[in-house]
Order: sequence, then structure tokens, then C-alpha cells
Amino acid sequence: MPLPAPAPDAAVVVTGASSGIGAAVARELGRRGHPMVLVARSGDALADLAAELRALSGQDAAVHALDLGTDADLAAARELVDDDRVAGVVNAAGFGVTGRVAELADVQAALDGLVRVNVLALHSLTVAAVGALVRRAAADARPGAILNVSSITAFQPLPGAASYAASKAFVQSFSEAVHTELAGTGVTLTTLSPGLTRTGFADAAGTDFGRAPDLVVGEAADVAAAGVEAMVRGDRSVTPGLVNQLTALGGRLAPRTLLLPALDAGMDLYGA
Repeated sequence: MPLPAPAPDAAVVVTGASSGIGAAVARELGRRGHPMVLVARSGDALADLAAELRALSGQDAAVHALDLGTDADLAAARELVDDDRVAGVVNAAGFGVTGRVAELADVQAALDGLVRVNVLALHSLTVAAVGALVRRAAADARPGAILNVSSITAFQPLPGAASYAASKAFVQSFSEAVHTELAGTGVTLTTLSPGLTRTGFADAAGTDFGRAPDLVVGEAADVAAAGVEAMVRGDRSVTPGLVNQLTALGGRLAPRTLLLPALDAGMDLYGA
């Protein structure tokens, strides 16, 4: 079992914990009894969640209001990972920006920020977590686990969300490769690749997914449960839901000449 059983010396660091899938993963871990270290920009939201988790699990839930898009706060987050009480890390911090790149040139800072958080911060924290967890596993045979949150957009280019989909393609490729590298170390890296999920993500990204049929929109709690269960097992990756699994498969196998125009038209429907 790569993620150790709940214990004071088996805390899990969760980034992006103030809302969305990150908060749902924290609640799932709390339901299972894990102590946590919560990281996000919103200190107030984290404080509220921490109080909820302490009541749910009876374990500690530490709060660190950090902006992973800044060098100083990213360095502080790496220090949180390098703690002997940490046995797991969940990289759920991230955000999206939708729109055509030509139309987004005047908000390049937002696109640069997306890459810093979705790619650079996740990469940096994963490398730090791998180093720390493998070292501990070698020293005292204690297993460890990492969960990186990707997306089904990782499996194909996505006009109207080009930077976001590319950032998740990095997460997927990097994470699956590192999972393989970790074989035999006692540490695993699992990639969670959800589809559309009921969170505040779409509103923050500037996209209207309200017209999407219920069949293709998942609940954050279900996504979190699937991700944590896969993390506990040490799976390489998990894509919750049959529709999402078929979508990911189609994104990998469909000819780009047919797929990209269809995706382009579909994103138009949602204002991207």
C-alpha cells in the first residue's frame, strides 16, 4: 500500500486545497483519517476547510497560504514536502484560461501564470516529493505516494484552451514517466485525469460549461474518491468515468485532421 495508513507521521500535503478537486481530495483523505498540510492562496478558505477536516478526522490539518506562482512561496512549499512526517503529496493546484491565443495576447501574464502553476510548480514539487519520499523509503522502508491532478484535455490538443491542454499534457507525460522510474522504490506517482467536473473551475477559466449534458459532468467528490483510491493502490493513472475514458482514448487515437476541427467547433459552443 504506497500511501501508508493514517498516522501522525503519515501526513499528506495537498496543494490547491481551498476549492474544487483539491478541496474534495482533502475531504476524502480526511474521511479516511489522514492528517494534512493544506496549501492554497486563500488563507480564509483553507482555515475553514482545516476546521472541517479536524472535526472529520480528529487529525491535525495545518494551513499555509502560499501562491505557487511566486518563487518564494514555491520554495516554501518545497520545504513543507521535505518533512519526515509527510508520506504523501497531492498536486492539485492549477487553473485554466480559455480563448483563442490571438485574442489573449493582451493577457499574456495570465497565460504565463498558468504555465508557472500548472507546469513549473507541479514539476518542482513533484521532484522535491520524489527525492524526500524515496530517501525515507530507503531509510526506514516506509512507503510514500504522490497524486498529480491532470485532465482528459491532456490527451489531445484543444483549440480554445491551447495553453491549458498543453500544460496538462506535460503533467500526464511527466507523471507517467516518473511512475515508471519509481518502480521498486516503495514510492508511487499516480495521475488523476478527470473530465468536466462540477467545481468553480469553468467560471474562473471564463468558460460556460453549463450546457454540457449531465452525463459528461462529474462530481468533485467522486473524482476525489477515485483519485485517492488509485493513490492508495499506487496505480499509474486513473480516469474516472466511462465517458471520460472513451474520450481520452479517442483523443489519443483519432486522426488530428478530423479531431481538431470537431474540438474547435465544440469549444465554440462553450464560448472558448
